[in-house]
Amino acid sequence: MSAAFALDLVSPTQPIGLIAAGGRFPLYFAEKAHAAGLRLVIVGLRGLADPTLAQFAWRFHWCGPIQLGKMIRLFSRDGAKRLVMAGKVYKGDLMYRPWRVFFFTPDWRALRMWFFNRRSDNGDHSVLLAIIDEFAKDGLTFASALDLCPELLVKPGVLTRRRPSTAEYADIAFGWELAKKFSAMEVGQSIAVKDKTVLAVEAIEGTDLAILRAGEYARGSFTLVKLAKQGHDMRFDVPTVGQTTIETMARAGGRVLALEAGKTILLDHEQTVALADRLGISIVALSN
Repeated sequence: MSAAFALDLVSPTQPIGLIAAGGRFPLYFAEKAHAAGLRLVIVGLRGLADPTLAQFAWRFHWCGPIQLGKMIRLFSRDGAKRLVMAGKVYKGDLMYRPWRVFFFTPDWRALRMWFFNRRSDNGDHSVLLAIIDEFAKDGLTFASALDLCPELLVKPGVLTRRRPSTAEYADIAFGWELAKKFSAMEVGQSIAVKDKTVLAVEAIEGTDLAILRAGEYARGSFTLVKLAKQGHDMRFDVPTVGQTTIETMARAGGRVLALEAGKTILLDHEQTVALADRLGISIVALSN
């Protein structure tokens, strides 16, 4: 456990709160916090969080993804004043297809935040900062879940046995520059490239669907570049890849996955790299 997390965020008697969304990251964080003897209050987002998170919690609660008032009451009641977020929330479902899951119904606190918080746009960064500000009104503050598990951030280098070819490195460089420009505009984190041609740009649909869309046009191999947004706030929405990403790449015909070192989470490192090796996919992490 990092010294900063141990000294700044928690004390032996002070619980920490986890807002757990989808994917493996919340499980990894919760398991490590539990093993370190931390008192963890978990609010699992219905339809997204893994139910097995409960085994690592001091207190566990279910909550709708946009029931902010309920989340604030739960953390406050259990004495968790310092919080972290982990996992993926599918913004497209929340904003444009809420009828697919009835528990996406917002509460009054969420509605008030949405309609009365002044923000320049409804991009991920702006919305999440507005949510953080809403929690702060009740004395609840957020840190990065990566303070506890910095080892998840990918380190520079070629991680797989197969290195990208000269042509693939050229596509990485081409996609990297474009991805930086798109990230500054809050478009998405990933861009798929083949022969210095853009096949797909990730938007609200998420990385996996963008990969599959690229595969419809690639007619063979392509390269995916995934970067953090410029000035990314590491408290939330950190770019994350894992075995599912590799499986989707293989299904779509992707052959190279290029990541930003130090700013991208690589889940289940050994298993993910081994899977990429079996499927002939290169994973390379580069510094900005």
